[in-house]
Amino acid sequence: MPNTQQLKDIAAQVRRDIIRMVFAPASGHPGGALGCTDFFTALYFELLNAKPENFTMDGANEDIFFLSNGHLSAVWYSVLARRGFFPVAELATFRKISSRLQGHPTTAEGLPGIRIASGSLGQGLSVACGAALSKKLSGDKNLIYTLHGDGELQEGQIWEAAMFAAAHKIDNLIATIDYNGQQIDGAVDDVIPLGDLKAKWESFGWEVLEMEGNNMENVIEVITQAKTLTGKNKPIVILMRTEMGMGVDYMMGTHKWHGKAPNKEEFERALAQLPETLGDF
Repeated sequence: MPNTQQLKDIAAQVRRDIIRMVFAPASGHPGGALGCTDFFTALYFELLNAKPENFTMDGANEDIFFLSNGHLSAVWYSVLARRGFFPVAELATFRKISSRLQGHPTTAEGLPGIRIASGSLGQGLSVACGAALSKKLSGDKNLIYTLHGDGELQEGQIWEAAMFAAAHKIDNLIATIDYNGQQIDGAVDDVIPLGDLKAKWESFGWEVLEMEGNNMENVIEVITQAKTLTGKNKPIVILMRTEMGMGVDYMMGTHKWHGKAPNKEEFERALAQLPETLGDF
C-alpha cells in the first residue's frame, strides 16, 4: 500500500491529467473532478478491494464503485488508468470520436472499471441498492461504494433510493456526497437549497459521517471508519466537503468551471500549479 505522501503525489498527477484531458478536446468538467481527486485516489489506491486484473462486470468477490455524477469522468478515468485498469496513454483519447473514454461513462465501449452508464443524474444510488442486495443474496461480504454530487440530490430518485436502502437494511453500502456547494447554474443554495443534509439523511434512516474531502488523511480515516459501520442494519452516507477546482487557483470557489475547458493561457497557468509526479500521458 502507498503511504500518504505517495497518495498525495498520485493525486497531484491525476489533477494534472484532468487539466490535460479536458484541454485537448476543449470539452469536459474539470471543477468537480479536481475537487474529488483525493477521494478517488484514496479509494482506488488504498481502500477499495478491487484489482485491475480481476475486473468483471458482475463484480463478484470484490468491492464495486459506481460514479453517479458521471460528468466527473476525467478523474475516474485518470485514476483507473494510473491504477492499471487500462493503459495510461489512452487518456489522450478523452472525448474523441470512437474513444472508450466518453465524456460521461458508458459500457458499450467495454472500458475496464466501468459497470454502468452514468450521464443522467440521480440513478446511481438505485443501481447501488440493487448491487448491494445482490451481494447479500449471494453471500458476498464485499461492499458497494457510490459518489454523488450535492446538486444531484435535487433529483427525487435519490430520495426514493435512500428510503429503499434504509427500509431493506442495506448495510453493505457506503454512499459519498461531493458537498462542494456548486452546480452548473450557480451555488446549490441559490438553485434549490438542500437544508440540513446531515439531519435529512439521518431522518431517512442512514448512518451519517462527515469528511474533509481535500485532506488525504481525513479521507482515509473517515472511509475506514465507515467500513467498520457496515453490517449493522443501516446504509452509510459520507458528507464530503470539497472545493470545486481544487489545486488550480482560478477554478476554485466558483461554479463557472463545472463544465468549461481552459484556453491555452489558462491551461498553462493550471499546469504550472500542478507538479508532474508520475509522468504525463
